[in-house]
Amino acid sequence: MTGIREPQQERSRTTRRRLVEAALDSFGERGWHGVTVAGIAERAGVSRGAAQHHFPAREDLVVAAVDLLGEAQIDELRAQAADLPSGASRIERVVEMVLNLYTGPLFRAALQLWSVAATDDALRDVLVPLEARVGREAHRVTVELLGVDESRPGVRELVQATLDLARGLGLANLLTDDTRRRRLIVREWARTLELRLAGS
Repeated sequence: MTGIREPQQERSRTTRRRLVEAALDSFGERGWHGVTVAGIAERAGVSRGAAQHHFPAREDLVVAAVDLLGEAQIDELRAQAADLPSGASRIERVVEMVLNLYTGPLFRAALQLWSVAATDDALRDVLVPLEARVGREAHRVTVELLGVDESRPGVRELVQATLDLARGLGLANLLTDDTRRRRLIVREWARTLELRLAGS
């Protein structure tokens, strides 16, 4: 019986993942108001009934999508962490990793949800606690990668400023390729951190 249940559970996980990925793509391309659970099901190659079984409403998909977005960002940081150098050059590499984290299609999808949540109370109620949790985890991993001591005055704020800078640059990258300017900012911000975080 267990052997039968495991493939079913795996199929269920695969279906959920396909639906969530299709939802993120759809939110990024069409925005919140242009997306339905039925449309997401079609994009994922899943029946409407199966989609509604897993996610009865778009809000349920938002919860899963934000979770996936947060996991993907943290997984990406951790995967790149294996190649981090030691010493001062490490700080610049971490800054580059964090600032580039908010430039892809997943961030574009998140922005679509944030913009709607600014005026949609129901979506905001779902999104705010999720984003807070994802933000805390991103902050924690950035502290870990930088190897800094948050008990020192100003360190927590500098780490948070790095993440806020990353989001702002991600926003600037929406309409035009901002790669060149972002490289210059990475270098200057890394120098600032090196001076401020020395000995932390």
